[in-house]
Amino acid sequence: MRGPAWPVGALLLGYPVWWALGFGGLAVVVLAVPMAVILWRRRPVRVPRGFGLWLLLLAGYGLSALMLSESPPGTYGELGAGRIVGYAMRLALYVSLLILVLYLGNLTDQELPQLTLVRMLGVLFVATVAGGLLGVLAPGFSFTSPVELLLPDWIGGNPFVQNLVHPTAAQTQKVLGYASPRPEAPFEWANAWGSNVSVLLVWFVVGWWVHGGRARRAAAVALAALAAVPVVYSLNRGLWIGLGLSALYVVLRVGGRARLALCGAAVAGALVFALSPLAALVGQRLDNPHSNDIRAFTVTATIRAAAHSPVIGYGNTRNALGNHRTITTGKTAWCSGCGHPPLGSDGQLWLLVITQGFTGAALYVAFFVGAIRRHWSDRSPVGLAGVLVMALVLLYMLVYDGLVTPLILYLISFALLWRNSS
Repeated sequence: MRGPAWPVGALLLGYPVWWALGFGGLAVVVLAVPMAVILWRRRPVRVPRGFGLWLLLLAGYGLSALMLSESPPGTYGELGAGRIVGYAMRLALYVSLLILVLYLGNLTDQELPQLTLVRMLGVLFVATVAGGLLGVLAPGFSFTSPVELLLPDWIGGNPFVQNLVHPTAAQTQKVLGYASPRPEAPFEWANAWGSNVSVLLVWFVVGWWVHGGRARRAAAVALAALAAVPVVYSLNRGLWIGLGLSALYVVLRVGGRARLALCGAAVAGALVFALSPLAALVGQRLDNPHSNDIRAFTVTATIRAAAHSPVIGYGNTRNALGNHRTITTGKTAWCSGCGHPPLGSDGQLWLLVITQGFTGAALYVAFFVGAIRRHWSDRSPVGLAGVLVMALVLLYMLVYDGLVTPLILYLISFALLWRNSS
């Protein structure tokens, strides 16, 4: 793309290349540098209503660094470089997202038309479906990225960093009692794929169906149907709930013939799905809620730990002593299932609770609730879609970590709402 919109195009249209290079969502940190330079030259900079909450969230994360060397009772975690690297990466991402929103909101409609931005998100949806199919058909596909080769071991060996810089097609887990590949390409993990595909589908529908001609609409139907395969194979219950609530939201908020057409399409789609082999896989997943106990243990331990620093949190994640099955911490030769995810890894809300205390979690919720309240009356396609994404953020924060790529898409959706109101 030409003109000042080129960093946005580089991020969204070029995202598969960033993923292959090993940057993935960290591309926003790289591109935030030219965005900040251009913004500085275009002063004064406009700021959206409610953005003070995000600034307070960012300031709170800065204060939480004071607690990096501490650990609440009943927890442990790596000290030194590993903990600092994780904190620094999250801080860089939060700052970059702030710059991204301001940059999008200060571009004119001539420099970056709304429909162009929406359709760029639609192109990323196509790449996401392709990555999901790769995860289904070739789950073992992975490679060492250029960034991974260049990183020193003390950084590249950090589990959080490793997930970001090592491209893989799928994440294999024993969800159904046997090894099940869950698509994650071109994102950092399977849950990120689930969150992102649902958000991108919203914008794909706006750009390719609502504002599309006959050929684009036909392609949209085919791609949406194709997406059903990796969506089911993702075994992602949060994604399935999000899609169901999205369909209900659209049916309730649109009227007239559009509502009748949507209801008819939903019934037809449900019938086709029920007769397909995919329905049996969904039934298996619902019969194997293996992660419920793990999540319950981790969330409870997160809240208990955060209560010892409720205002500013601990700056980074910690691990609980023991897990939902045993007091033994981590995997051993005699207990391969004793490992557990770090505190705060079961949802962005819980990550904020442990890293920034209950104050940070409240600011995050208030930011997105405020966006819904301000833009609820906007019944344009972008307005309806943006409010839906803000609602999905509030749902997914309970089960999905927002870092890295999900938060990028959440904040781009917020910027679309802001641009629409201007």
